[in-house]
Amino acid sequence: MAETKELVKTLADRHGRTRESLIPILQGVVQQERYISSEAMTEIARELDISAAKVYGTATFYSFLDTQPRGKFVIRVCRTISCAMRGKSLIIQEIEDLLKIKVGETTQNRRFTLLETNCLGWCHKGPAMLVNDEVYTELTPERVRDIINEYMNK
Repeated sequence: MAETKELVKTLADRHGRTRESLIPILQGVVQQERYISSEAMTEIARELDISAAKVYGTATFYSFLDTQPRGKFVIRVCRTISCAMRGKSLIIQEIEDLLKIKVGETTQNRRFTLLETNCLGWCHKGPAMLVNDEVYTELTPERVRDIINEYMNK
């Protein structure tokens, strides 16, 4: 708890203590802790002098602001119709088979989390996915296997 309090204070010092600071602070917490705990939300509310409900509402509205623990590598597969028409379901199936998890789950060793997300902005090169901040496009099951195997060795 003390570490979370100090992290939030440091982020507030950096980004300010206005309503406009909320999202950068939430992003900073995710970057450091890989998700936003209820303790972090409470500390942010105190630090910015806004309601915890406002912090919670913002944190849960945006899909890239995780409010539950995730793996070291978060895989987000685009779920738009464009990616679906180009074989997104084959990509998801390949990842599920490789990691032995379903969409929304995290591996037992907390290395990988598999999620679907709204448009990644790469519709013209779908299917697309993000692994943390790295974009991968024009995916095939074989290419996904190679990509995941690289991350398994990191």
